[in-house]
Amino acid sequence: MSEKFSPTLRIGDLSDFIAPSQACVVSLKGLKATPKKPEPQVLAGKSQQTEPVKISLKDCLACSGCITSAETVMLEKQSLDEFLSNINKGKAVIVSLSPQSTASLAAHFGIPSLKVFKKLTTFLKSLGVKAVFDTCCIRDLTLIETCHEFIARYKQGQATDNEKSKSSLPMLSSSCPGWICYAEKQLGSYILPYISSVKSPQQSMGAAIKHHICQTMGFRPEEIYHVTVMPCYDKKLEAAREDFVFQAESNDESHADQGVCIPEVDSVLTSGEVLDLIQLKEVDFDALEESPIDRTLANLDEQGHLYGVSGGSGGYAETVFRYAAKVLFGREIDGPLDFRIIRNSDFRELSLESNMQVEGKTVLKFALCYGFQNLQNIVRKVKTRKCDYQFVEVMACPSGCLNGGGQIKPKPGQSPKELIKSLEAIYMENVLEADPFKNPLVKQLYDEWLGHPGSEKAKRHMHTGYHPVVKSVTAQLHNW
Repeated sequence: MSEKFSPTLRIGDLSDFIAPSQACVVSLKGLKATPKKPEPQVLAGKSQQTEPVKISLKDCLACSGCITSAETVMLEKQSLDEFLSNINKGKAVIVSLSPQSTASLAAHFGIPSLKVFKKLTTFLKSLGVKAVFDTCCIRDLTLIETCHEFIARYKQGQATDNEKSKSSLPMLSSSCPGWICYAEKQLGSYILPYISSVKSPQQSMGAAIKHHICQTMGFRPEEIYHVTVMPCYDKKLEAAREDFVFQAESNDESHADQGVCIPEVDSVLTSGEVLDLIQLKEVDFDALEESPIDRTLANLDEQGHLYGVSGGSGGYAETVFRYAAKVLFGREIDGPLDFRIIRNSDFRELSLESNMQVEGKTVLKFALCYGFQNLQNIVRKVKTRKCDYQFVEVMACPSGCLNGGGQIKPKPGQSPKELIKSLEAIYMENVLEADPFKNPLVKQLYDEWLGHPGSEKAKRHMHTGYHPVVKSVTAQLHNW
C-alpha cells in the first residue's frame, strides 16, 4: 500500500485514486459495530483515558474503501432510502441528470441517451419527483465563468514582472472532487492558488436551483430536495462540503435570528444506484413511455435534440482554449482540436503557435491530465515552477468522468476498455456540439439572475474557495 497520500487513509493503485473497494486502514464498520472501552494511556506518569477515534467526511481521502460500501452513517443522506423518504415527506424533489450517467444507462439498456433521459423522466416522476433537469445547461455556465477567470489570470500574469503575481498560472480545473480532496488534504497551500475558483457543474446546478429556479417554480429553498445523478462517488463528498451550505431566512418568528442551513445539493445518486432503483421497483425500463424533457434547464434545440460541449469530462480545456485563442490572439478555431498524446491517452496536450510573432513560438499550451499517475507529474512541475502549461484539465479517474467509480459496471464478457469506448461513442453521437456562449438558457440566467460573467453575484454563487484541511484523526491514530 502506498503511503504517499495519507497516513490515515491509504490506497494501493495510484493510477485510479478512487477505484471501488480500496481497503481503508480505519475500519469504520468495526468501530461502529464493536465499541470498546478505551484503555488507559500512561503519559508522563499519569493514567489518561483516550477518547474513541471518530472519523468524518473531513478525514476521508475519497479512496472509496468505505464510501462505496456505505459501512457507516457518514453518507446516510446520500442513499436511495433517503431519496425515497424525502419524496414520501412531501418535499419538492428535483433531480439533475449528468450526461455521463445518462450515457452509462444508455450503454446498459442499449438505447440512445435522449430516450434514456425521457424514460428516466417518466420513471422518476412516477415516484413523485417534481422536475427532472439536465446539467449540461449549467455546465455551459461554469465553462463561461472558467473562460473569464482564465483570461483574468492570464492578463494578470502578463501585466506584471512580479513572480508571485505570475504564479496564478497554470490554472487547474476544479470540477473533479477526487482531485480537490487530494489537493486540500495532501498538497497544501502551494497548489491551491492554481486551482480554478469556479464550482463544479453539480454545485453550480445546486446554486441555480436553490437561489433562482426554486423561485420561478414557486418554492422556498428549504422546500426543495435537490438530488443529482453523477458518475462518481466523490460527488457525494463534494455535496457534503460545508462550503456548499448557505443560510436562508427562517419563517419562524421565534427563531428569526437563526438562519436555516440549506445545502445546494441535498443528495447524490450514482449511475449504478439509479439502476438499482429501477431494479428495486421492478420496472421494465424498455417498455416505459417517454415523457417530454423539462426545458427550464435543458439544452434542447427546436428539433428536441440535446446539445452541449464535446468531451466526456466537461470539455474544459477545449472550451477555454478556443475562447483564449479568440480573445487573446484573435484566432477563431473551427473544427476538432488536435490533442497530442504525450505519455499515454490520459495525458494529452494542445498548443497554439503564433502567426504574428516569431515563427514557431507557442503562445498557448494546454493539457488534459487524467488519473493520479499523470497528475503527480503536473503537481511536481507546479511545485518546482517548471510547468509550462497555462491550463490543465485535471480528472482523478483514468479516461475521465465517463469512467467514474459510480458508473454501471461492464456486462459479463465485456472488458472495462470496451465499455469506455462504448460510452465515448454514445456520448459523442447523442449530443450535438454547441458553443456555450451562444446558449440562450445561459444568457437568460445571466440576464435574470447573475448579471454578467465574473460579476459579484456570479462570484458569490458560481465560485468558491479551497483551503488546506487538517486531518483531525491522524494524531489520534499515532497514539494507538
